[in-house]
This record gives sequence, structure tokens and C-alpha cells, in this order.
Amino acid sequence: MPDAPGLELLAQDLRDVHADAVVGTEFFRGKGAIQIAPAAIDEVLAFLRGRGFAHLMSVHGVDYYPEEPRLGVQYEMLDREALDRLTVKLRVPLDAPSVPSVTPKWPTANHQEREVYDMFGVVFDGHPDLRRILMPEDYEGHPQRRDFPIGGEPVLFTVAEAAGKDYTMGADNKPKRAETES
Repeated sequence: MPDAPGLELLAQDLRDVHADAVVGTEFFRGKGAIQIAPAAIDEVLAFLRGRGFAHLMSVHGVDYYPEEPRLGVQYEMLDREALDRLTVKLRVPLDAPSVPSVTPKWPTANHQEREVYDMFGVVFDGHPDLRRILMPEDYEGHPQRRDFPIGGEPVLFTVAEAAGKDYTMGADNKPKRAETES
């Protein structure tokens, strides 16, 4: 991980090249993160690639409810030569959750951006195949948002389907045992 001064130097170099890209930095528990403007994601990742962070390891969604901008996307970058990790964070408002897709330049982001779209509702502009990946296409809502209703839907299993019973009903769906005569 870049140490705190190294993180600030990297952020300053990024500011020198892209003045409005960096919103802030944070160094917490030995891990560095650069907070950026959403529109600058392509330029920032290209800059970091030139600095050795050539591997996009993962893309995550975050819900900062009740704060606004509420939704966040985090990109975990890896420099294999220096064995450094860096998180690039951005936030978008709930009423316009749109971020440029990095999939054309970082193919590994393809399914990860789809998952963030499916679970949080962040739209990745320019994604080659932006559609749900975990939930059915006609599913309404985004289950990883913090204001999503908790409780779930009853699930009918094949064994109990004929009786119209589901797993949430408790003990009444235990199979009855045949009584044996002595």
C-alpha cells in the first residue's frame, strides 16, 4: 500500500495532469484511497496504469444511505511490481446514478459493473452489455441498497409446492411419517 505521504504525492501528480479529477484522499488502517469525480474515471485509471497500477482487481458498489451523493463505486487497483494496492472511489447521486464504463479499456470490469448495476442501480454509460446478472430481468429494485425492504419473498420448494406451503411457515411443512402397527 502506498503510505500516507506517497498517497498525497500520487494525488498531487494526478491533480497536476487532471486538475478537477481528485476530490480527496483518505488513508485508513494502512490502506490508501483516492476519491475522484465520476466523469474522470477513464483518465484516472489510465494515469494509474502509467504509474504501475496496471491491474484492475475488482469493482464494488456501495450505498452511503442516508448521505448524498448516496451511491458509490470503488475500483481496487494493483501494482504487482511494487506490491501496492490502491482504491479509487467515486460517488454519484441517487437521482442520476451514472458513471462511464471502464469495460472497453479494462475487460475484467465487465461482469463486475453488471453486478453493481444489478444490486445498486448504478448505470455504466458505454457498457457493451449492461443488463442484470444476478436478479431476473423483470425484477424491480436493487437488493443491496440499504433502504431495500428486509424480509424476502416466500420460496416454494418442489416438495411443498403441491400443498402451497413455503419454508417461512415453520413446522407445518414437515413430512408426515407413516405410523407403523405393532
